[in-house]
Amino acid sequence: MNDIQFGTGIRSLTNIAASARRIEELGFDVLSAGEHVSFHGPIGNTYITLSVAAGATTHIKLMSAIVLLPLYPAALAAKLGAALDNASGGRYQFGIGVGGENPKEFEACGIPLNERGARATEALEVIRKLWTEDSVTFSGKFNTLDGVGLNPRPLQKPMPPIWVAGRKKAAMRRAALYGDGWLPYMYTPEMLRESLDTIRSFRSEAGLGMDKYHKGIFIFTCVHPDRNKAREMAAVQLGKTYAQDFDNLVDKYTLVGTPEDCQRRIQQYIDAGSRLFMLTSACPESYMDENIRMIAKEVMPAFRSELPRI
Repeated sequence: MNDIQFGTGIRSLTNIAASARRIEELGFDVLSAGEHVSFHGPIGNTYITLSVAAGATTHIKLMSAIVLLPLYPAALAAKLGAALDNASGGRYQFGIGVGGENPKEFEACGIPLNERGARATEALEVIRKLWTEDSVTFSGKFNTLDGVGLNPRPLQKPMPPIWVAGRKKAAMRRAALYGDGWLPYMYTPEMLRESLDTIRSFRSEAGLGMDKYHKGIFIFTCVHPDRNKAREMAAVQLGKTYAQDFDNLVDKYTLVGTPEDCQRRIQQYIDAGSRLFMLTSACPESYMDENIRMIAKEVMPAFRSELPRI
């Protein structure tokens, strides 16, 4: 199972460098950061967080999970990603989504909520060109470029991997045609398997294969020796984060319970096709360090060697 990779997100807004170093030292493969302009609680900006993390680490991959792509001019998002890839020595992975959980942040940025999908799709087309071509001319609904080039372009060739997040069929199509990987969230193993079948179909119609296509899952996680305590912490924390009742959603969409519980659930996602697990803490801040430690020391090792399946 050496092809299975694990990542986790930086939740700190003030101790980013120390948090990044600890995540790297614990043996995670990927470190992520999300963003919102305005949300239900404190949250940073993915480019700024990962820039600090890049200077504090040496080898861990850095993933935006996710960039709210419709809120950025495509050329600006391309520039920020290229700059971060260079600053990190080629460790950047570009995860994008369309957001929409908080309509007020779209209003505040002057972006119509109903345009977010179309804007993201067109932006990916522009970004792929800017990351691979010296001079780009493009005329679309939301972007106009006349002989525009980036210097420097990303260090990774041909470009940093583009992971597309989402849940619905429009996101699957975007992931299939404009992404290099699929990173859904709030998904069961069955939903993941079905979505990958849909992506495979979209790519086949476009003459694209799946051999080098990346497959992952973003899961809110709480590991605790007491299964019920883990479940309770996750339900309360996610209820605060998303301002809704999560008590009936925890068992379906999150990774919670004892280390053995979590290993069994991860194996179900592996069987469904996932090879990257972004395990982001769903617990109080007071338990976050221990949660990350338990993931690294009591969950991940089961998938680091050819051990019997749980």
